[in-house]
Amino acid sequence: MQISAKLRIATIAAATTALMSTATLFGANAQETYRIGYAISKTGPGAPGAATSTTPNYEMWVKEINDAGGLKVGDKQIPIEVVEYDDRSSSEEAVRAVERLINQDKVDFILSPWGTGMNLAVAPILDRAGYAHLAGTAVTDKAPQLAQRWKNSYWLLGTGEQYAVEMAEFLKGLKDAGKINDKVAMIAVADGFGIELSKAGRAALEDRDFDLVYDKTYPLGSQDLATIVNDIKSLGADTFVAFSYPPGTLGLTEQSRVLGFNPKVFYAGVGTAFPLYKDRFGADAEGVVSLGGASENDPKIADYIKRHIAFAGREPDRWASIVNWASLQSLQQAIERAGSTDREAVNAELAKGGFDTILGTYKPGDQTFWQVGQWQDGKFVGVAPTSMEGAHELVFPKPAWKGAN
Repeated sequence: MQISAKLRIATIAAATTALMSTATLFGANAQETYRIGYAISKTGPGAPGAATSTTPNYEMWVKEINDAGGLKVGDKQIPIEVVEYDDRSSSEEAVRAVERLINQDKVDFILSPWGTGMNLAVAPILDRAGYAHLAGTAVTDKAPQLAQRWKNSYWLLGTGEQYAVEMAEFLKGLKDAGKINDKVAMIAVADGFGIELSKAGRAALEDRDFDLVYDKTYPLGSQDLATIVNDIKSLGADTFVAFSYPPGTLGLTEQSRVLGFNPKVFYAGVGTAFPLYKDRFGADAEGVVSLGGASENDPKIADYIKRHIAFAGREPDRWASIVNWASLQSLQQAIERAGSTDREAVNAELAKGGFDTILGTYKPGDQTFWQVGQWQDGKFVGVAPTSMEGAHELVFPKPAWKGAN
C-alpha cells in the first residue's frame, strides 16, 4: 500500500494557501481542515477506469473548493486536506487502506474506490465506522438490499437489472422490426460487475426470446481476447454484448476490428463511454453502444465538461463521471446544510436529499441518468430510457469498421 505523496502534498499546499488567506478573519479556528481520504486504483487493471471516472473528479472538487476558501461550515470556511492510497486494483488492499484511513488517519469522510468489487469489499467497514458510502462506480442487483442493510450506503449507478432490461428492450424492438436475428453472443469479465450484469442480461434476453449462442466469462486482465472474438464470429449473431472493464473493452474492440467481426449491434463496457475510447478508435467508435450517456445540451452538464477539460486536460466519461460529480455536489451541500463537520449530522443531511446538482434536484441513489448510450458524431449520447428528455434515435446498423483489415 502506498500513499500518493504528490497529490497529498499538492492538496495540503492548496489548503495551506487557503488557511493563510482566511487566518485574519477567523483566527485559530482557521487552522481546521476537513480531512477526506480515499483508496483508489492508481495501478493495476482498474487504473484506467479510476483515472477516468473517479480521480479527476475528486481532485477537481477539492481544488475548486479550496480555491474558493474551503467548505462553508456555519460562519467559517474550512479547507480540505486529502489522504490518498493506491489500492493497486486489489480488494484486499482497498480494505486495508480504508481501515487505515479510519483508524490511523482518522479522516472526516471517505470517498469511494473505483469498481463494483472494490465498493462491495469496503462497504461493511465504512458502515461499522459510521461513514457514509457514496458508491459512484458500482453496479449491483444487491443495491436495494445493501442500502437497507447499511443506512448510510448509496449505490449511485443502480442495479444490473436496470441496465439489462433497457438494453434488452431496445434489442427486442430491433428484433420485432426484423432488423436483427434472435442470436446474441455475450461475454463478461469474471468480477463482481461482469457477473452481476451478465446474470441480469441473461434473464432479460431470455425473457424476450433471444437465443444466447455464446455466454461465457473471461478472467480480469486476460490477454487472450482474439480467441473469444474468433469463437463468436462464426456463430451468426447479429448482436454482441460484453460486460467488460476498460482493458477488455478496448481489447475486444481492437480484436473485432482486426478480425473483421462487425455485428449489427456492438455493445461493450465499461470503457466505451470514456474519451479514451473515441481517442483510440476515432471514426470506428461511431455506432458502438454501452452503458451511460450524456445530454450535453444541458447547460449544467456542458459547464461541468468544460471545467473538467480545463482542469484535467481531457474530457470526463459520459456515465459515472457525471454521477460522481453529482454525489460530490451533494456531499458539499450536506456539509453546508448541517453547518457542521460532525459525521452524523452530515449523514442525516445526505439522507434527506434535495441537492442542486448537474443531475437536477438529486438524492444520492436516484437513478436519473441514461442507461444505454451510443457514440454518434463524436459524442456519447443517451439512447434509453427513451422517456428521458433528449433521447437520441439509435444509429443502426453499426457502421463497418473503417480500420478493419
